[in-house]
Amino acid sequence: MSLLDLAGVSAGYRRDDPVIRGITLSLQEGTFLGLIGPNGCGKSTLIRAVSGVLPLSEGSVRLDGELLSGLSRKEIARNIAVLPQDTNCPFPFSVREIVSMGRYPHMARFQGMGPADEEIVEESLALTDTLALEGRRITALSGGERQRVMVARALAQRPRLLLLDEPSSHLDINHQVEVFDLLQQLNREHGLTLICVTHDLNYAAEYCDRLLLVSEGATCSCGPPEEVVTAEAIARVYGVDVAVELCGSEGRPRVTPQSRLQRLADSAGV
Repeated sequence: MSLLDLAGVSAGYRRDDPVIRGITLSLQEGTFLGLIGPNGCGKSTLIRAVSGVLPLSEGSVRLDGELLSGLSRKEIARNIAVLPQDTNCPFPFSVREIVSMGRYPHMARFQGMGPADEEIVEESLALTDTLALEGRRITALSGGERQRVMVARALAQRPRLLLLDEPSSHLDINHQVEVFDLLQQLNREHGLTLICVTHDLNYAAEYCDRLLLVSEGATCSCGPPEEVVTAEAIARVYGVDVAVELCGSEGRPRVTPQSRLQRLADSAGV
């Protein structure tokens, strides 16, 4: 049985005006799925629907065969963790306090952290290489450090599925690679199932096992990166000409946008 099943999922923010329509998806445990598509196509909406935050107007989401709508918020949080686009925290909590918040779904009301919880927090800090930061304030960290801390908090939930919405946005290239390397390590070495929204087609193709290309709220294609990221598909969905070449030992697609101005100049013989 797959870990996550979406059957004809439609959802939105206004009645009778769905942002995503009829999305069907089956995700096996241990998959690293990338969600790609233009701005406004419904990627973040799909993440909210899968996490149970946004009610469905049609269809169903099942986790291990159970309807997500039949689970409590705490039950969902024990299985699904979410890393949203905005990870800014206005309060000067320490890094350890932030990561410890990931244990709340597993604790009874008024229950404090026990030795087992502390051990999980310690492991989450170690996995994300943030142990050295544990005493620092979250407000004093760089963007890359803060993102790793937020991943550590998500890991402290001990989820089976981690949903990420643009985890590398606003980061420089060094920290972008750092974050995606960490996600790949968690997926390959620890079996964590990931669904990651990203605008960077090259990161998606390089790191993800499967890609779901969304266009105008519906599935355009879903499969291995080399089948989804083609020059024809990107031109059709994004409205821009690109060159796509297969690189590396695994033959992963590499996308290079083509300048419209240069194409006009070439056609004019300039």
